[in-house]
Amino acid sequence: MAAELLYNALIFLAAAVLVVPVFKRLGLGEVLGYLAAGVVIGPSVLALVPDAEAVLQFSQVGIVFLLFVIGLELKPRRLKLMRKAVFGFGSLQVAVTTTLLTLAGWGLGLPPAAALVAGFSLGLCSTPLVLHLLGERKELQTRHGRHAFALLLFQDLAAIPVLAALPLIAAEALLADGAAPLLREMLLSVGAFAGLIVGGRYLLRPLFHYAAATRSREVFAGTALLVVIGAALLMELAGLSMALGAFIAGVLLADSEYRHSIEADIEPFRGLLLGLFFMAVGMTAEIALLAEEPLTILGLALGLVAIKAISVGLAARLYRSGWRETLNLGVLLSQGGEFGFVLLSAAAAAALLDDALVSRLILVISLSMAATPLLFQLHVHGLRPRLDRRRTKPTFDRPDDESPQIILAGFGRFGQIMGRALQGLKIPYTVLDINADQVDFVRRYGNKVYFGDASRIDLLQAAGADRARVLVVAVGDPQASMRIVELAKRHFPHLRLYARARNRYHAHLLMRAGVSHIVRELLPASLELTRDALIGLGIPRERAQHTVDTFREHDEQALLRQHEVFGNEKKLIQTIQEAARELEALYEADEEVITRVEASPRRGA
Repeated sequence: MAAELLYNALIFLAAAVLVVPVFKRLGLGEVLGYLAAGVVIGPSVLALVPDAEAVLQFSQVGIVFLLFVIGLELKPRRLKLMRKAVFGFGSLQVAVTTTLLTLAGWGLGLPPAAALVAGFSLGLCSTPLVLHLLGERKELQTRHGRHAFALLLFQDLAAIPVLAALPLIAAEALLADGAAPLLREMLLSVGAFAGLIVGGRYLLRPLFHYAAATRSREVFAGTALLVVIGAALLMELAGLSMALGAFIAGVLLADSEYRHSIEADIEPFRGLLLGLFFMAVGMTAEIALLAEEPLTILGLALGLVAIKAISVGLAARLYRSGWRETLNLGVLLSQGGEFGFVLLSAAAAAALLDDALVSRLILVISLSMAATPLLFQLHVHGLRPRLDRRRTKPTFDRPDDESPQIILAGFGRFGQIMGRALQGLKIPYTVLDINADQVDFVRRYGNKVYFGDASRIDLLQAAGADRARVLVVAVGDPQASMRIVELAKRHFPHLRLYARARNRYHAHLLMRAGVSHIVRELLPASLELTRDALIGLGIPRERAQHTVDTFREHDEQALLRQHEVFGNEKKLIQTIQEAARELEALYEADEEVITRVEASPRRGA
């Protein structure tokens, strides 16, 4: 048994290592490479791994890990902001696509119920495929990337009740059992969903706090795997999607201080298992059926891609998206999805669809998934440049290593002030900024700035991080800031780190990462303005300055105390309230602090 498992693992790894790099070098992307590797080693060609269905079932774990990582990136506040896109654009696209595909199936001779089930199943898109394509091109945070994710999330949610209702759509099941089984399944699903949210809300942070306290990376990684697999199995037992359970667990941890560590531990499993999923899809494709009925299968696949692209584009235009975004979404979401395999198989089990028809449709979905990376590459390199009149996104610069003493990551309003001071002192420094427009703008004024991502080790090395003495992290995005800090701590431990904190929460994260030199960006300016306002009320400058200095010292001490209970919301609130009372008492006991301001006489009195 162990030898067989190792043999299969060797086959998968060898196929991935030999085939995927070739496809990447040809510019076709990793996904198409994995699909091709799966076809080669599958039953249709070499038959090196005969049980393709078992591999496909196991590889669904890759989707589980993918959705968990996506959930980690999606904070609840952001998810709330996306509700319009999820339920607005998502429901619109599902309705339009299902209607068009149902009418097409009905026109080809399917009964109404069968046409509806087939239309809905074919209308679902592939979440891992689309997100992987967007991730390869760093387009997840673009407008079309966010709308694609919102649509995929709605589709996953919509597929769950349909899957539960399939047995009841069959006339025999409906007459025999009535609506009671469906109602029971719905109640069980709602209970499991609510239990995961409530339990995760109060148990996940203490669990990871306990794991972190062991100071064992293996224990912490094991805890992350326990949470992902446990949440997925809970949803599976309740009849829901395993991927949905992992996604919810990720969202619940998105605001925690352990998010970056969890993501780093999960990432290797996600990448390997997701590649295995795409290979399994290629293995299950019945190439023999394509050889028997080439015109029928290719015609259906072409028709599916065309209808999906048109329906997605129509829904996007009804949602008032621009033409460029509409075309991006139409190409990205023109394939069938992995949920289609599940729904079509369940429909065959319920005798709603013929087994032979289901085999054809599964092959059609596989072909549409294989075509999407190629179509997307053609769109990106062919059509998109003609639609975009602006220049294409520039590649990262390679900084000239002039042995700088300071590397400055980020050259916005904050970084520019520091850069001017260093330039005046003639201290050699190198600037990296990821905003290409900002780099072009400041270069016009004679600043030496490089376009580059400071969270990439190769660019930091090219910028002279091996020989520099100080790294100043001045980027405004807390997530990007933490990635840079963690990279520098790991690979350049000799660098002294100075960081800009966007807010108090960001400051706590930096302190957790071991950064001792932190400046909260609004604190100095706010205190300076407070001092000037006190002077404007008639308070002597010396006493106003002393008042502000007292606040600053007390606030720094309070920040350190709050850091000790960071992650425990109840104790954190208690500490904040205690600090407010301490400040009041401190001001009252200090004779140099003004505790009362005389009211100015009213005008005209």
